[in-house]
Amino acid sequence: MFTAGLCLLTVVSCQTKQGTGTLVGTGAGAVIGGIVGNLIGKNTKGTAIGAAVGAAVGAGAGTLIGRHMDKVAEEAASNVNNAKVETVTDANGLPCVKMTFASGLLFATNKSDLSSGAMSDLSRTATVLKGNTDCDVAIIPLSQRRAESVANYLKAQGVSYGQIRSIQGVGSSQPVPGHENNVKDAANRRVEVYLYASEAMIKKAEAGTLN
Repeated sequence: MFTAGLCLLTVVSCQTKQGTGTLVGTGAGAVIGGIVGNLIGKNTKGTAIGAAVGAAVGAGAGTLIGRHMDKVAEEAASNVNNAKVETVTDANGLPCVKMTFASGLLFATNKSDLSSGAMSDLSRTATVLKGNTDCDVAIIPLSQRRAESVANYLKAQGVSYGQIRSIQGVGSSQPVPGHENNVKDAANRRVEVYLYASEAMIKKAEAGTLN
């Protein structure tokens, strides 16, 4: 899958659009930022992002999911301040949406309590999640306490407990590529929110009913 991801990286044309946030790479699930799956950062033991499906998803269903995720990415970039929105690839080889927040926008230094400014961004994020309940969600920052703070706030804003599938602080084990030598630098203190195809979405795509 990693090799396939590298091949896709060579043929996908990426573009950046400025909305409220920043959207990077669109078009039927454009692939940038590499494979997510078990390869967050450079750690092959990383958190798997993707629904637990028993068989490979067909190409037709994958195309429908890619188009759907493009819409989700556009919505996220248009509505969420201070988030970089990308389309990457999950553990099933399907497009998923990655929203990255600089931790300094959400938390004070060495704190896990959300700042007042963070609440506005996360309230808008919650609106996107509630409008896309066929997307499962994973939250991954450096700190477990920060991961739980983000998840708890989203749930308080009405996001279903069942929609948030993974809440994990990755510590120093999964630095951003290019920032391995300084786990404490700004890039590694990011907060990542992933929206990926749920099992229900995959079934809709396979039935040809996903819009």
